[in-house]
Amino acid sequence: MFGAYGIKEVDVDFLHSRKDDILLIDVRTEAEVSAGAIAGAIHIPLHLLPLKAHEIPQDKPVVIYCRSGARSAQACAFMQQKGYDNMHNLSGGIAAWARAGKPIGQLS
Repeated sequence: MFGAYGIKEVDVDFLHSRKDDILLIDVRTEAEVSAGAIAGAIHIPLHLLPLKAHEIPQDKPVVIYCRSGARSAQACAFMQQKGYDNMHNLSGGIAAWARAGKPIGQLS
């Protein structure tokens, strides 16, 4: 599924079923992450993405999320501009994840 600006999007059910096969990136702030996150995600705040983009693999599907899906869509667009075609935005962000009753934990 494609969202605004041609960004590939996935929904909560897809992410939950494929969580072990993808790299999950949380682009929220430290304060937001401290309130809870999706287990298994790595934290790269949106403002640091330009500095850390080179650390993200291009050979594995990547799902990026934020609170609602807006900042993560920006992150996906940025990464696509850098030549990455494996980026996916979590539609609705962690808010949709929580509404679906999926577990919220802490990042390791």
